[in-house]
Amino acid sequence: MAVPAIETDGLTKEYDGTRAVDDLDLDIEPGTVYGFLGPNGAGKTTTMRMLTTLIRPSSGTARVAGEPVTDRDAVTPNIGYLPEEPPLYDELTGREQLTYIAGLRDLPDDEARERIDSLLRRFDLYEDADKRIDAYSKGMRQKTGVIQAVLHRPDVVFLDEPTSGLDPRAARTMRDTIADLAEQRMTVFLSTHILPVVDELADRIGVLHDGRLVAEGSPEELKRRAETGEGRSLEEVFLEVTTEVAETPAESAME
Repeated sequence: MAVPAIETDGLTKEYDGTRAVDDLDLDIEPGTVYGFLGPNGAGKTTTMRMLTTLIRPSSGTARVAGEPVTDRDAVTPNIGYLPEEPPLYDELTGREQLTYIAGLRDLPDDEARERIDSLLRRFDLYEDADKRIDAYSKGMRQKTGVIQAVLHRPDVVFLDEPTSGLDPRAARTMRDTIADLAEQRMTVFLSTHILPVVDELADRIGVLHDGRLVAEGSPEELKRRAETGEGRSLEEVFLEVTTEVAETPAESAME
């Protein structure tokens, strides 16, 4: 039996007595595109930061690529992470930034150059690769962040709003890239407000509300759960599920 790509048991994070993430259980198989949805403030980014070892859980356990998230040295070689604001050095060129990241990931020089050039071309950044990042548009910065997240071909990649700031053509490239990553058996944990992207790409979806996982399943299963008619969009299902939970006492929301 394959080791889950992401596995959590009772994962919880508290801030000053308030639970940002509350008793989260996940079991995500390798090669899955997992759409992680929820309103602003639901706990999505906090969950990602725990799973990428950036913050420690208050309680519960989590493993990513078979490694406990409390062991940063074991987890980080196996993951890539694109936060909503990519960590970039403005004084570097795009190529210098990616070369620096390749060095941190211990990629051999020839392999690093080949991967960097290939990804720069895929994201239409090759002609701008030797410009300083402080001259990049938001979309160009986002694309550079995506490249550095997948440069080392991680087992699991976490994407927090990956289409933010992208024009329609670049957003289409991003969707194609996510599909390609899944075909390579890379697990993609995807948080986005663009629900049609999740509907198109996700194998499974989890809906977080006030830190709790209130619904989970394939896009089709969630639509059936909401007892919608044919042609109902995932956006309508999402709104129905979160509204239903908001109006239901906490004790019965997960029944």
